[in-house]
Amino acid sequence: MEDKRNIPIIEWEHLDKRKFYLFGICMTMMIRILRTEGTAGLYRGFLVNTFTLISGQCYVTTYELTRKYVSHYTNNNAIKSLVAGGSASLVAQSITVPIDVVSQHLMMQRKGESMGRFKVRHQDGKGLLVFGQTKDIIGQIFKADGFRGFYRGYVASLLTYIPNSAVWWPFYHFYAEQLSSLTPKDCPHLLLQAISGPLAAATASTLTNPMDVIRARVQVEGKSSIILTFRQLLAEEGPWGLTKGLSARIISATPSTIVIVVGYETLKKLSLRPELVDSRHW
Repeated sequence: MEDKRNIPIIEWEHLDKRKFYLFGICMTMMIRILRTEGTAGLYRGFLVNTFTLISGQCYVTTYELTRKYVSHYTNNNAIKSLVAGGSASLVAQSITVPIDVVSQHLMMQRKGESMGRFKVRHQDGKGLLVFGQTKDIIGQIFKADGFRGFYRGYVASLLTYIPNSAVWWPFYHFYAEQLSSLTPKDCPHLLLQAISGPLAAATASTLTNPMDVIRARVQVEGKSSIILTFRQLLAEEGPWGLTKGLSARIISATPSTIVIVVGYETLKKLSLRPELVDSRHW
């Protein structure tokens, strides 16, 4: 049975792929840097942040292709969104975790600080060039921990971000549909989607916050066992420790979620095949 929706979802087959990737690369770069470092980030850490384009494009491609694949078996949008969101996060995190590990060390060195076992190196009294710093950090990580050093906290990240992504997409479409049914037909879809994004993010954050707290401890404190970290957290702070940072997480995620949703939905609408442009309401 066909899934009739008030807000039609633009699927993979509806897109002009050349436009999608051309606009997508620019949009992913802007969103990623602005989310992590603000406006100044546009001019700082460009080399490392450039590699996040790969994870961003792999995420959206995996999401859209997985939706298309799952649609052969079901037209249930919630199932398609859940499976596609989880799969996309798995692919993206496999690329993002090593980049984030290097980026974190690079940012600490720029502040003139050491991070863990890695010390700041200077050349002729001045900081190394960005590429030199990045190359030096990669070498230090590999020398200290081998290839595994680039995937510290990888399992914890997967256990956090896969459920978050898998839950976010179904709730995003659910909230958009509910808002659409409560508002006039001529209400801009982009506005409803911009509201639905933060609502979905708040829901997903609430459900996955316990794992995010554990992930943060694993990565920051260098712990190796998720189970032991969980037990230690419960012993020290009790069940309420698993809700730590939830309100701040929701508040901080709201602006970036709005930017991402508006950006992605605009990207898909701009990338529509010419014959479908007039069939989509903004």
